[in-house]
Amino acid sequence: MSWFYKNLIHPIVYHVIRPVKNLIRWFPVIWRDKDYDDYYIWHILAVKLKHQAAFFESDRAKCLDSEVRAERMRLCVRMIEDIHTEHYQSEYFDYHHSEMHFIPLEDQPGYSTLHIQEIWENYDAYFKKYPHAYREVTKTDKYIFDNDTKMHIAMNMGYYLHNKARRILFKILEQDLEKWWD
Repeated sequence: MSWFYKNLIHPIVYHVIRPVKNLIRWFPVIWRDKDYDDYYIWHILAVKLKHQAAFFESDRAKCLDSEVRAERMRLCVRMIEDIHTEHYQSEYFDYHHSEMHFIPLEDQPGYSTLHIQEIWENYDAYFKKYPHAYREVTKTDKYIFDNDTKMHIAMNMGYYLHNKARRILFKILEQDLEKWWD
């Protein structure tokens, strides 16, 4: 390594060009950031993990298990997306169809009540898809809804699966985060 590269080129690249590239890369994320919702925390974490996974998939990564590290980061990104889109809490909608109607209250003019009529349901398929969650939810009443209908069991399962995904994500981060360096 020449003196010229070591003392002039490398410091300029390392201390000037790379930080400017980072500013440009992060500008859209920070521009859209807000302080009032957890979505933005999840988004920043997901973007950081995407950048880091891309680094570990590149030729610049020098560690032996860089592909494994990148895949774990991508798994975390997918879990973050499922968590902040509330995938598990709304997945049970795919297993039923209902119509909702507002019915005016006769004794209170101007007020109405919501009536939900279930057209069809296939919650049994949903229960079979997540048998562990079904067992956990039906063995106790510590969830949001009473387990008095299939719909309430499915809603409790969504709540259970959402929280489980969040716990698993943080477990992976706890175990692997300090290993993700090159």
